[in-house]
Amino acid sequence: MTTSPGVVVVGASAAGLSAAEGLRRSGYDGPVTLVGDEPHLPYDRPPLSKQLLAGEWPAERLSLRSARDYTDLDLRLRLGVPAASLRTSAHLLHLADGSRLPYDTLVVATGVRARTPDGSAAGAGTHVLRTLEDALALREELSGHPRLVIVGGGFVGVEAAAVARALDCEVTLVTGGDAPLTDVLGETVAQMLAEVHREHGVHLVTGSRAVEVLRERGRTVGVRLATGRVVPADAVLAGVGARPNTEWLAGSGVPVGDGVDCDVCLYAGDDVWAAGDVASWPDAVSGERLRVEHRTNATEQGQAVARNILAGRASATAFRTVPYFWSDQYGLRIQVYGRTRGADAVHVVDGSTRQRRFTAVYVRDGHVVGALGIGMFRPLRALRELVAAHAPWPAPHAEAAVLDRRG
Repeated sequence: MTTSPGVVVVGASAAGLSAAEGLRRSGYDGPVTLVGDEPHLPYDRPPLSKQLLAGEWPAERLSLRSARDYTDLDLRLRLGVPAASLRTSAHLLHLADGSRLPYDTLVVATGVRARTPDGSAAGAGTHVLRTLEDALALREELSGHPRLVIVGGGFVGVEAAAVARALDCEVTLVTGGDAPLTDVLGETVAQMLAEVHREHGVHLVTGSRAVEVLRERGRTVGVRLATGRVVPADAVLAGVGARPNTEWLAGSGVPVGDGVDCDVCLYAGDDVWAAGDVASWPDAVSGERLRVEHRTNATEQGQAVARNILAGRASATAFRTVPYFWSDQYGLRIQVYGRTRGADAVHVVDGSTRQRRFTAVYVRDGHVVGALGIGMFRPLRALRELVAAHAPWPAPHAEAAVLDRRG
């Protein structure tokens, strides 16, 4: 009797684990194989730039499930072996160790990898922050209190800056914007957070682009800016974004653009689905193609893919979500629903930026596309409904309903 090869999930990530668990919880009893390029069981990534980097958590605390849980889920684990190529015509996955895995259905959950400013690999004194090894190496570096230069004004950079200052490191953050996070949160909120960083001793170099990490005798010694200025450094953290891990799909027939190009149901064709940071899909409401690098989105998409695999293509449902993410900086918890990037306007609804306790809505083309809160979780939850409804703004009736629920 021939045994079905079942489902192969490529990516031992939050999204990959969520897909595998979703299949089991919905009654799927066929083989499920989880492939990962790292040797670790799936772990949580947001704490890498927060609690783990600060030394507040041991690495073991990041594990998403215990070893016993994987036994209970009856998952076949292939860890520490990257995917090398895919032959969709033969339903065959080739791994870097030369082995091959047949499949009935394949889920791509390979996530993204960090970029460096000049395209070079990270080396002695130069770090990225994407994996557990990355975070542990940077934590060890920070224990020596180096002059740290952070290149990039995204969330990884600003969170690492806050941790490094708490560890009494000298920190310079270089960003091409007027302030860190301007492109994500808008000028008003970004300038407020920039002031917080300055108050805590971070040197901000704005409107500047890093073009080269300088090294002498194998060690990082500084960062050269496009202006020619050199910022001295004992250590550099590159926080200049990430690129989807899709190279292994070359020639497979799986459509690849900015990630794996899926339909609204997260289906990429030829019995291949995608979930998490690597998945690109058209939003069912706006039609805009999205790729979201947030932890909650990864879990939700993994669950959605599992449901759609079991439902079958004819009964698959469109993936819809209100993205959510958070950031911790100097005791401030910043929480965001929706998509704030590219908003036409930002309106403070409650509180004030001066008090650093407020909520705000992000509006694009007259509709609410995002909401942000600092220190005001319940009011922010109420604003989530406006984001989910893509509500027009100003919307007196919607605003009144939100205000009523705040009490």
